[in-house]
Amino acid sequence: MRAFVAGVGMTPFTRIGSEVTYPDLVGDAVRAALADAGVEYPALQRAAVGYVFQPSAAGQRALYDLGLTALPIVNVNNNCATGSTALVLARDWVRSGLCDVALALGFEKMTKQAMTGGSAGITTVDAHLDVMVSAHGWTQDAPMTAQFFGNAAREHMQRYGTTVRDLASVAVKNHEHSTRNRLAQFQRPYTLDEVLADKPVHGPLTRSQCSPMSDGAAAAVVVSERFVEQHGLADRAVEIVAQSLVTDTEESLRSGSMIDVVGAPMTRQATREVLDAAEVAIEDVAVLEVHDCFSINEIITYEAMGMCAQGEGGSLVRSGATTYGGRWVVNPSGGLISKGHPLGATGLAQCAELTWQLRGTAGERQVPGARLGLAHNLGLGGACVVTLYHAPQDGRELA
Repeated sequence: MRAFVAGVGMTPFTRIGSEVTYPDLVGDAVRAALADAGVEYPALQRAAVGYVFQPSAAGQRALYDLGLTALPIVNVNNNCATGSTALVLARDWVRSGLCDVALALGFEKMTKQAMTGGSAGITTVDAHLDVMVSAHGWTQDAPMTAQFFGNAAREHMQRYGTTVRDLASVAVKNHEHSTRNRLAQFQRPYTLDEVLADKPVHGPLTRSQCSPMSDGAAAAVVVSERFVEQHGLADRAVEIVAQSLVTDTEESLRSGSMIDVVGAPMTRQATREVLDAAEVAIEDVAVLEVHDCFSINEIITYEAMGMCAQGEGGSLVRSGATTYGGRWVVNPSGGLISKGHPLGATGLAQCAELTWQLRGTAGERQVPGARLGLAHNLGLGGACVVTLYHAPQDGRELA
């Protein structure tokens, strides 16, 4: 059975510290998604609710203000891949015939304290830390995730000749894209010199190459083919053509490579599974939302997805192939670097952006003629979700 995104909604992604509550954020995103789908809250039959830093069973509290309908709610936490993991569940429920209308929701109210991480004993990334510390050591002067990706950047530079300008070029591109996105946390362009001269974070990475802490929520209403036909939604329902959720492989943690530790093998496998299932090539995709938590990860993702050969990600971004007028448009929303990264909401914000792109309603950000869109959502410790979407089709094609 096929599954479609009938409606999406998201809040602006903002810097942390506002007085808005997470039920308020959720209410805004879900009401927008329901209105977009043309359904009322009581029509929802199941909900997968993703977050990382909220209390246990926050999914229930997040939705209770919208209605007390006995809606089955499953709470989801898969680190930075949480939002897309909620989407995986919603799609699976619809495709299996368990329901016709499911909600996938992600939200986050982030704090500096939550992001410090670290605890005694086993952590979610203890094996990943073992690889990093043995090769690069540990510092108290930078966040743990910045050390992971900063060290991966150093390795990429040493292996392939990637330059600091290549890394900064990713940030320049994505910050420029976000100037067209009123929902983005940052909405001004950065020059290459500004990115390079910004505050150092770890290794070659500067602050404007790193995703910020953010608050926000995003939601998608996922429906069956039967629901699309019954409600006349064929001209706006975006099909989830293929999807893959994978976790770390032996290669991730046994090769000794920081590029592998930060998720390249997961990205490679999930992308291969999705493209094979849909019988398409990466060249057939017009627009991508990828997990650029740090600039180096967009370059690593280009290579792992087969957009270029291993080691050529830096030259790919330099060539202009991943922006408007190039072969692909990657992160038209501004990506995590500029749109923001409220962990639980990120994967569903990607879903919203690609839904708007494939409907042709993305305004100034619109990628001309986009028919296929690919989302990549990554979490260390470890999960990767890759999702392929197809533009709305007329009723004859749907049938």
